[in-house]
Amino acid sequence: MLKKERVDYILDELNRLYPEQPVPLDHTDPYTLLVAVLLSAQCTDERVNQVTPTLFARADNPQDMAQVPVDDIYQIIRPCGLAPQKSKAISKLSQILLDEHDGDVPADMDELEKLPGVGHKTASVVMSQAFGVPAFPVDTHIHRLAQRWGLTNGKSVAQTEKDLKRLFPRDHWNALHLQIIFYGREYCTARGCDGTVCPICTTCYPNRKSPKKTRKA
Repeated sequence: MLKKERVDYILDELNRLYPEQPVPLDHTDPYTLLVAVLLSAQCTDERVNQVTPTLFARADNPQDMAQVPVDDIYQIIRPCGLAPQKSKAISKLSQILLDEHDGDVPADMDELEKLPGVGHKTASVVMSQAFGVPAFPVDTHIHRLAQRWGLTNGKSVAQTEKDLKRLFPRDHWNALHLQIIFYGREYCTARGCDGTVCPICTTCYPNRKSPKKTRKA
C-alpha cells in the first residue's frame, strides 16, 4: 500500500471498530480530568480509576484540593507510582488555578503546560477531551503503532505527533487518539504484535516477514 492508502484504510478500520470513543479516565469536569491525566503518567488508566474516587471524595476542585495536605494526597495516590512528585504537582497546580485562573482550568495549551506536572501530552489530552479542541496526544503506545503502520519514522514522540497531524484530517484527531489506543490494547499490543500479527499490520504490510523494530520515544 502507498502511505495515502494506508491512512485511508486505517481511518476507515478504526472508525468501523470504534465508532464511539469513551474517555478511559473517569472524571466529571476539566479539573478532575486534568488530575486524572496527570496521575496516568507511567500508570494504567484502570489503576487511576481505582484511586480517583477516594481522592475526589476528599477534594474534586482546586479550592478544596489546595487545602489538602500534600502528604494526604500522597497517601491516596501512592498506588499510581511517582506519588511524591504527583502529589506536590496536584497541590501546586490547584493553588495556581486559584491564584491565576479564578479556579478554572484554562482552555489554552500554553497555560496548561505551565502548570506543575503538566507536559505537552497531558495538556493535549485535556484540550481534546475536556474542551473539544483538536489535538493529537501521542504516548508511547501511539508512537509504537504509528511506526508499525509506516506513518512516521519514529525519531521522537514530538515528530510522530507532527506526522500524524499532517496525515489525518484535523476533525478526526481527537477520536483517532483514543481509537489508536483502544486498537493497541486489543489487537496490536507491545508483545502480542510485532508488526506482523494484527489485522492492520498485516493488511498494510502483507509481505512483511520479520518483526518491525520500533524506536523508543
